[in-house]
Amino acid sequence: MAESATAAQPRNKAVVCLSGGMDSTVCAALAARDFDAYALHFSYGQRTEARELESARSVASILGFRQFLPLRMDLFRTIGGSALTDALIAVPDAPAEDNAIGAHVPVTYVPFRNAHFLSAAVSWAEVLGARTIFIGAVEQDSSGYPDCRPAYYDAFNELIQQGTKEGDIRVITPLIRMRKAEIVRLGVELRAPLHVSWSCYSGDRVACGVCESCVLRLRAFREAGQSDPIPYAAGAGA
Repeated sequence: MAESATAAQPRNKAVVCLSGGMDSTVCAALAARDFDAYALHFSYGQRTEARELESARSVASILGFRQFLPLRMDLFRTIGGSALTDALIAVPDAPAEDNAIGAHVPVTYVPFRNAHFLSAAVSWAEVLGARTIFIGAVEQDSSGYPDCRPAYYDAFNELIQQGTKEGDIRVITPLIRMRKAEIVRLGVELRAPLHVSWSCYSGDRVACGVCESCVLRLRAFREAGQSDPIPYAAGAGA
């Protein structure tokens, strides 16, 4: 038998922006299925910084990522302006009406955050020789952040083409047009480690169940006919 028929074909490399949240965990499972995946995680002064790092590290380990690179950036805490990074701004409860979520950009928006994340991911991709960057941005069923829209990533890919050595790195957003319940179903199909993911904006031991991120996550699991495997505060999701 020819040697080429028995040797495993090398896989292309991909960098994954891995927050440890539900969407990024499912996105990471997609990347690990098709690529040699390298996880990039950011601690940026967010309230649940330690728990998110723990979750992202666990996701990368379970999925067999080649490397887990945690980066720390302090500019968002210094700049402030977001409930996630500024202790003077409270994390609000989600609106009582489901259709009110996403109607306005909430105070949990971190100004232009994803541009900083993607810039670091592009830099690492150039070093690794990776041509694909995954990020679990979602436009549908979300809080309405402006840096989670398809046009944003189209523009960023134009920037990468102009500003990198080869110009052939691309950011892909496989979940961006999916609804949250569809993402849960996909995660179950991929056996994504959702049990170690973390989405809450304020709780780091048990999820609060009342912030927008928790409410969107709980609703997604309910609509998908699944039980959310992470712990919530008593009465959450009732």
